Amino acid sequence: MYNGPATFVTSAPRLEDCPPESLPEICFAGRSNVGKSSLINGLVNRKKLARTSNVPGKTQQMNYYNIADNCYFVDLPGYGYAKVPQKERERWGRNIREYLLHRKSLNLIAHVVDCRHKPTNLDEDFFYWMASNEMPFCVLLSKADKISNNKVAKAKADVKKILAEMNIIVPILAYSSDNKQGIEEVKDLLFEFVEN
Repeated sequence: MYNGPATFVTSAPRLEDCPPESLPEICFAGRSNVGKSSLINGLVNRKKLARTSNVPGKTQQMNYYNIADNCYFVDLPGYGYAKVPQKERERWGRNIREYLLHRKSLNLIAHVVDCRHKPTNLDEDFFYWMASNEMPFCVLLSKADKISNNKVAKAKADVKKILAEMNIIVPILAYSSDNKQGIEEVKDLLFEFVEN
């Protein structure tokens, strides 16, 4: 179902600027520079659909991509980047919160965490916030090709433990956008939520 054209639709700064709720949506959330745009490119097998950058904080709006007229992928602005002015960060936070709480066509939040590092306090706060608001989410551990398989397994176990302490059970998958390791498993998981 995802073997079709993937196209950029729009950049929405606020909930009211989002497209009509005609397709199910999967959004990609996480810290700045964690690899959300690269993941979207990897999932649709295109190098430059989602704009990637080495500059954290580059994605400043909710970027919508139509995936073969089956769903939207939504690339959210990253959080936690200090060089963005405080007022701007607060505005992003408010707009993203509105989107996550009130977008009826949102089926899943894919929370991307760099598997080379432990989840930050911001990541943990976001886990808790999503669970408290009964939002369906999964944790996707990026950059799995940069460390050994043993370290990837440990990173998954660490996230599972953090979530268990909050009484949260959600899918946790590791992947690499560079060598495509785990990408098919991520795809299968995401599209389960599209087809529901």
